[in-house]
Amino acid sequence: MAYAITQNCCNDASCVSVCPVNCIHPTPDEPAFGSTDMLYIDPATCIDCGACADACPVDAIYPVDRLTGKDVVYAAMNAQHFQSRPADNSWGAPRFPRAVPGALRIAVVGTGPAAGYTVQALLRSTEAEITVLDRLDVPGGLIRFGVAPDHPGTKRIGHTFAASFRHPRVRLRLGVEVGHHVSHEELAANHDAVFYAIGARGSRPLGVPGEDLPGSIPATMFVGWCNGSPDVPAGAIDLSAERVVVVGNGNVALDVARLLLTDPESLASTEIAGHALAALRTSKVREVVLLGRRGPEHAAFTRPEFLALRHQARIIVDAWGGERGETELLRGLPVEEIDWACPPPDGKRLVLRFRCAPTEIAGDVRVRALRAGDTEIPAGLVVRSIGSRGVPVPGLPFDPATGVIPNSGGRVRPGTYVVGWAKRGAGGGIGANRACAAETVDAFIDDAISGALRQ
Repeated sequence: MAYAITQNCCNDASCVSVCPVNCIHPTPDEPAFGSTDMLYIDPATCIDCGACADACPVDAIYPVDRLTGKDVVYAAMNAQHFQSRPADNSWGAPRFPRAVPGALRIAVVGTGPAAGYTVQALLRSTEAEITVLDRLDVPGGLIRFGVAPDHPGTKRIGHTFAASFRHPRVRLRLGVEVGHHVSHEELAANHDAVFYAIGARGSRPLGVPGEDLPGSIPATMFVGWCNGSPDVPAGAIDLSAERVVVVGNGNVALDVARLLLTDPESLASTEIAGHALAALRTSKVREVVLLGRRGPEHAAFTRPEFLALRHQARIIVDAWGGERGETELLRGLPVEEIDWACPPPDGKRLVLRFRCAPTEIAGDVRVRALRAGDTEIPAGLVVRSIGSRGVPVPGLPFDPATGVIPNSGGRVRPGTYVVGWAKRGAGGGIGANRACAAETVDAFIDDAISGALRQ
C-alpha cells in the first residue's frame, strides 16, 4: 500500500532525499519544484518503506489505508498528479557535500525557517561557532507568529529548528536588534560571515484612501495577534462588527477567514493566544468577504488549503464576479447575488467575490465600509492580505521597489549574505527556504575556500 502526502506538506524535499526509489516529485532538480502546491508520491513506484514519513518535518505523509475524513482525497490527488506527467524515477548525477575547514565565527540574524535551514546547512558544512540573533525575546519567527495556530502540523517543523539552535556550537541571543542594539559593522568586524534571515515583516499597501484608518490592518497583524506576537497588542483587533472584508485570496487570506469563522471552541486545544481566543468567543463576526482582483482561475490559494476550508465553513460565490468557468475548486458552490445594504444572514459564511479591486476604505474615526467601484460593502474590519515586503537594515543596501536586500545568489558582498524572503521577496512556503539556504551557504563556501571572506 503506497504512501500519500497530505495538506501539511511544506515542500522542503526532506522526503525526496531519503526515498530509495526516487518516487516523490517534483524533486529540487525538476523545473516544477517550488511552483506546485505540494509534493506528490507516485503510487506505481512507492515501495511502502515509510522512510519519507519518518523524514517529514511536518507529519504530512501517511499510508493511504490510514487516511480518514477530509484527508482521504489526498490518495487520489497523489495518483492524479502522475496521470498527465509520468514520473522519471531515474537518479541524477551524485552530489557530494563540500566542507569548510578551520575555525570560523558566523552570525545568523533571525530565527525563522530561513535561519533554521541556514544553521542546519552551516552545521553540516563547517566547524564554525554560530551565534543566532533575533530582535524578539522569543525565537521562531514566521513559524511561531506567522502560521495559523490551528495548523499544528506546519508549526511542528519549528521543533527541528529549535534542536539546531540548541546545538553545542550554536549560541542563541534574543532581544538583540541589528541597527539598534548592535550595528552591522560591529557584527561583521567580530565574525567571519554574517547571514541575514530576517524575513519580510513589512506589508504591502493597497494604495487607496482610508487605508490608515483604525480597523484597516495587514493580515500579518491578525495572524500575529492570534499567535501572541510581541509586536501586536492584545487589544489590537476589534471583532464587534458583523462583516469583515479580506483583500486578497492567498493562503494567508484563507487563514484569516477560517480563524474568524471557525467555532472558537475548536481552537481552544491549539496554541492560540488566550486574548485572541477570548475575543473570538465573543466575536460578532458572521460573514467574511474575500476580495480577489482577478478571476477565480488566478486565485493564489493552494488546493489543499481551500479543500480544508470547504470542510469547515459555508462558502458562496458572489455573482458579481461572473461565471466561475471550469474552475474545479469552486465547482458545486452556490452563486448568489448579494444585497450589501442588508446585514449578513444568520449563521456564518464566507463570500468569494472575484474581479473586484478596492478603491477606498470609508470611515470617519474608524473603518465602516470598503468601496470597490460603485459598490460599498459595509464592514467594521478590513484586512489586507496582498503580500509582505522586507524592511531596510541599517548598514546594508536595500531595494525599495522589490523590498529585498540586493544580492547575487545570496551574496550581498563577501562576508555578508542574505537568505529567505529578505533575499528573494515574500513568496514561497516554509520549505522553499531549504533550497534558498543551500544556495546562499554554497556562495559562502565559495568565498571561504577562495579566501574572499575579508575582501
